[in-house]
Parts: sequence; structure tokens; C-alpha cells
Amino acid sequence: MKSSYELAMERLRKKDAEEGRVDTPLTDEQRAAIAEARSLYAARIAEAEILHRSKLAGSFDPAEHQTLEENHRRDIARINDDQERAIAKIRSAASGGAS
Repeated sequence: MKSSYELAMERLRKKDAEEGRVDTPLTDEQRAAIAEARSLYAARIAEAEILHRSKLAGSFDPAEHQTLEENHRRDIARINDDQERAIAKIRSAASGGAS
């Protein structure tokens, strides 16, 4: 007997096949490129965290703290979006370069 998860995955695969989407496995080079991209963006996030904490330590104004927090959240979201785009670009190369 199949679990509900297995049934849902079958339905999604069938729907993808009907829409013409093909699940192309990633090559070892693409896996390595994705791992490298994740490592790069993790380093960028760590750098942003360090810079953010140093700016917070130098400020005693609550309004400035709030502005710094908002800017930091925006920076982290941008870095995460950049990472997702980079990984999507690598993955799209697996499906013949269709973007």
C-alpha cells in the first residue's frame, strides 16, 4: 500500500509529464557548482552578519537600531534571492539551458 506522500508525488510527476517538464538528473559538475554557490552565499551571509553586529555595537540610538535591522533583513533577503537565482541557473543548464 502506498503512502499519501507517494501518491502525491506520482500525481505531481504525471502532471509534470503532461506539461512537458522532464526531470533531468544533475551532473556531478552541476552538483559541485551548486555546493560552491551555497558555500559562497553562506560566506556572504556570515560577512553581512559580522558587519551588522559591528554597526549595532557602535550605535546606541533605538531608531538607528531599527533602521540597521531593516537594512540587514533586506540585505539577507537579497543575498538569499541571489543564491536562489544562481542555483536555478545551474539547474536550468541540466534541462538544456531553458530559462
